[in-house]
Amino acid sequence: MTSNLTYVSSPEASIDLRPPILVAAANRQSQERALRSLEDGGWRGAPIPIDGALDRLAMQATAGCLWIELDADDNGDALDRLLDHANDEAAAGRMPTIVAAPAAMIDPVSARLHAEHTQLLVDPDSPQRNAALVLLRAAFMGPAMLHDIAHEPASRRLRQLSDEVGRIAATLARLSTGPEAPVRSVERPVSVSGEVPAVSGELVRGLIRSRRVRARYFDEELFADPAWDMLLDLLQAEIAQHRVPVSSLCIAAAVPATTALRWIKTMTDCGLFNRRADPHDGRRVFIELSPDASLALRRYFAEVSPQVTV
Repeated sequence: MTSNLTYVSSPEASIDLRPPILVAAANRQSQERALRSLEDGGWRGAPIPIDGALDRLAMQATAGCLWIELDADDNGDALDRLLDHANDEAAAGRMPTIVAAPAAMIDPVSARLHAEHTQLLVDPDSPQRNAALVLLRAAFMGPAMLHDIAHEPASRRLRQLSDEVGRIAATLARLSTGPEAPVRSVERPVSVSGEVPAVSGELVRGLIRSRRVRARYFDEELFADPAWDMLLDLLQAEIAQHRVPVSSLCIAAAVPATTALRWIKTMTDCGLFNRRADPHDGRRVFIELSPDASLALRRYFAEVSPQVTV
């Protein structure tokens, strides 16, 4: 399917110079939803069906950007192939991609879409869609456009997220080398070796429970700390020898799933988390602590226990 939309910027002009985005949608309803989002964000959309998306992409030298709008996991292999292609293109810096999908599709989509310049929006509302387009504009237009979005809340929050994860990584690197180690400025935990302190699974579970109890008495957003909540959840899973899929870790983060996914990607890039494919299900990946992050957390608990605070 090709777009039958016509945009006219002035009575004298019939050429629309707005940035184009291909829209691969599961059905007519989802297609119209995506096109409205793009129109609101100042983009123009060219709709195509998911099962014909790869053929359309092969016909043009460059695809610009891609938006995939999903309602349910009913496109099977065609969707998997499209996601694999989009991830490869985004990783090569050729085609930034956004996927809007329901919460039930977190695992199959995130298993294939994890490269830089990709975004997975989970049951997104209008502000989340607009924020994704702000980030996409930075990727699509390149460094020359960065000053134009510097004032945007989404851009500011993403920079803040990166700064926060950087501080966490530096702290964990410091802890992983012991309490007497000098302070370093690092982007990710350094490789270390040495004795790994034992940590009680019940201690970690108790800390997680106490953090969740706060939500009974205070607004949960007041104490939102997805990085720490995910670190604790992964440590608890490591102790219990359980595997944690992306969807479960999003729940543990206690923030909207789209926000949690951005944290997971950032912390993976920072070297705190590792992705591991599910050997029995190609449409799922597990998240686990990196060895250095695990060691740092264990040394942290050995140092502060039993006076653990939430």
